[in-house]
Amino acid sequence: MYRAAQLVILDRDGVINRDSDAFIRTASDWRAIDGSLEALALFAENGFNVAVATNQSGLARGHFDLAALSDIHRTMVDAVAAAGGRIDRIVFCPHGPESGCDCRKPAPGMLLQLAQLFGVDLRDVPFIGDSLSDLQAAQAVGARGILVRSGKGGATEKAFGADMGDVEVFDDLLQAARFLVAEIQH
Repeated sequence: MYRAAQLVILDRDGVINRDSDAFIRTASDWRAIDGSLEALALFAENGFNVAVATNQSGLARGHFDLAALSDIHRTMVDAVAAAGGRIDRIVFCPHGPESGCDCRKPAPGMLLQLAQLFGVDLRDVPFIGDSLSDLQAAQAVGARGILVRSGKGGATEKAFGADMGDVEVFDDLLQAARFLVAEIQH
């Protein structure tokens, strides 16, 4: 059984790796954001279990297939492992924005799936993302929404500013990881 305080959930594009309006279509398109691999190593060194929840509408749009997505994720997991970190679980939504599914963020389906897989209540589990849909998914399950300014996060912060409520904001995943690790050490 995993302890909720040890689980952290991350969005992928714009949080761990550079985002692209043209989609991350191949493993060679995947590029870590500066400091993100160090952040994942920091989580591992401090007993966190790391899960990734990512919308991947490029599948529904025909920009890439499941084999390409698997290669992208293998590249990411290998880069994280080489830096001393790990990703314990990756879940993704393969649907487009108009599908009406319950897994595409801001719907909470992927987070609920992770709660079941890890056997935890998501209340106050950190969910780190760079978009409003990430924050809305976190709010829907009572998770702790954290916004990073990397990816689309700076634009999200500008657009919603004071309307984001009690969302914590950090420059990037490394800054957020350092904060969360310091928090459990006290």
